[in-house]
Amino acid sequence: MTQLSRFQTALGTTDADAAIISSELNIRYLCGFNYSDGYLLILPDKAYLLADFRYIEAARAAVTEFEVIRPDSDMLTELKFLMNLNQVSTVAIEDASLSCADFAKFKEKFESIQLVTGASDMLTNQRTVKLPQELELINEAQKITDAAFEHILDFITPERTELEIALELEFFMRGMGAESVAFDTIAVSGRSSSLPHGVPTNRSLERGFLTMDFGAKYKGYCSDMTRTVVIGKADEDMKKIYNTVLSAQEAVLERICEAMPCREADKIARDIITDAGFGKCFGHSLGHGVGRYIHESPSLSPKAKEDSVLRRGNVVTVEPGIYIEGKYGCRIEDMIAIGHDGSVINFTKSPKKLIEI
Repeated sequence: MTQLSRFQTALGTTDADAAIISSELNIRYLCGFNYSDGYLLILPDKAYLLADFRYIEAARAAVTEFEVIRPDSDMLTELKFLMNLNQVSTVAIEDASLSCADFAKFKEKFESIQLVTGASDMLTNQRTVKLPQELELINEAQKITDAAFEHILDFITPERTELEIALELEFFMRGMGAESVAFDTIAVSGRSSSLPHGVPTNRSLERGFLTMDFGAKYKGYCSDMTRTVVIGKADEDMKKIYNTVLSAQEAVLERICEAMPCREADKIARDIITDAGFGKCFGHSLGHGVGRYIHESPSLSPKAKEDSVLRRGNVVTVEPGIYIEGKYGCRIEDMIAIGHDGSVINFTKSPKKLIEI
């Protein structure tokens, strides 16, 4: 089964005759070719890829499931021609990513064709369940990320800046085969570590916690990991915070399984942190899905829907944290999957013992 055939099966259960895929990420997801300024037109029994002169040769060499077309005129005119050719009267659009301006262009150009929502939801639901080959690519992305952590431990000195740490992680991951970083690297120390999504600065590392949240993108798939180390020596309060976060994470990793409600996974960690007296200092969800996007469904959150449960093929992070405003913060994050045999796979191999530098 391919991503295209999965989508076509879902499309066939709707009232839409076809779908227009316009976002760069979902185009790559469905056809495997990474390009911009084009469209996919998908029907239940056929599919078209539209690309201009810059990409057409590479697309024809790389893409096999789609009829690859270089429009003689503009893209929308070609889309309209193909829809009329295939007697399309209703087309689903990516409502979550299509701009108002592009929607207006669609309405004007496709005046006789009904535009309906739904393509975004179909793709979101499909991306939630990864195929075995997707899990392999995510694993490769995490191998690069683990190697970067091992490397950075030898690079860190108190004289380094936060920005130097972030850039070194990114440079190393690119050198190891990452096509890019999965998201903006976080490397924040001392008081700045109390900011869950703090931005690295050019100041030297401050004594105390140094939180590094980073990931690689490999062949279009993301990894995500956080490790917190200590610059200098950890005092008893810091050790208590670190060990509480670690205990919360390990408790989830021991119990997480197929069919577990997403709310329950979050509650396991949140109860441990609350019982230790830090409940108000854990303000984000336990975890999120990872795949082509760095944040996907499902969400391990107290706000998750009651019927939201972990399924085979799901990939999620497990990242409890404690953040003391104006003082410091600590987060530990692994990335796991529910395998297609029902087993739990932890992609993350980096050590979690308290490290003092």
